[in-house]
Amino acid sequence: MRDKLYFHVKAGDVALQLDLIAKVQGLEQVEKYLNGTPNSLRTFQVFGALLNCYSQNNSLEKAEAIMQKIRDMGCANTLSYNAMLGVYSRLGKHDKLDNLMQEMEENGIRLDGFTYCLRLNAYGDTSDIEDWNAYIASANSYLKAGLKEKAVEMLKKSEQFINGSSRRFGYEMLLTLYTALGNKAELYRIWNVYKTMGKFFNSGYVCMVSSLLKLDDMDGAEKTFEEWMSGYKLIDFRVPNMLIRAYCNKGLLEKAEQVVSRMIEKGEEPTFVTWNILAVGHHENNQMDKAVDRMKKALMAIQRGRNPNPVILRACLEY
Repeated sequence: MRDKLYFHVKAGDVALQLDLIAKVQGLEQVEKYLNGTPNSLRTFQVFGALLNCYSQNNSLEKAEAIMQKIRDMGCANTLSYNAMLGVYSRLGKHDKLDNLMQEMEENGIRLDGFTYCLRLNAYGDTSDIEDWNAYIASANSYLKAGLKEKAVEMLKKSEQFINGSSRRFGYEMLLTLYTALGNKAELYRIWNVYKTMGKFFNSGYVCMVSSLLKLDDMDGAEKTFEEWMSGYKLIDFRVPNMLIRAYCNKGLLEKAEQVVSRMIEKGEEPTFVTWNILAVGHHENNQMDKAVDRMKKALMAIQRGRNPNPVILRACLEY
């Protein structure tokens, strides 16, 4: 009987209703309304709306539970991650914020301007951030309009507002934007400024290696990776994983395997993501014996919220 009452209702209608109820009546009524809806309407769209409700009300534990459900559905995207980052930023949970951004980068989730603004807001001075945001917004507008010189001008003006604890995140944002502009000269200039901060940040190397690969500068990516290898204190597999993926995409599987071997020689244990990348690479190059072996290792190293590539897993099971 209850399902009949929702015959003409779509998931989008439920999502909109959740948002309205949260703003007018609060979370208790949101949950009451959701409990009255049939399971068939509880889609990613609905859970995304519910996540936003919990996020906007700083309901941390409930937001984390819904985020995990969205991960398990395989539907986590930039918007859902930003919702969680917003909670962590407002509550001062900086470690969780950094870990979640690392998860985004490992899973290939796009970091947008709002993502970086949330990160800066968590650490920086409010007045400087407002000025910085204004220039970044202008640069983005010029970028979308194809006015690259104007975009570069705005980005250079934004640099004066990068200071104190926000320097790391501000420069990483500039690395990303100069990459989007295809401006390798400015990318390297900012990278050299970044390295004068006197601290070794894995996130900076993640950003730089990623940027160079996007610009098809494999030599630069390899040199930056070697620099990271000689200087890192705490392992961050995002750095080698990006190079491994790039090698696999180019069919350079021997080079990809060599990176993994080097990490193992240094006493580091490859992650699920590492083995999954190799499994995909070997499968796409018709090396099924190796694909099966790497998939087995991926499954042994699997972590909560991570799922192997379903197509490759199926192929390995059928092999």
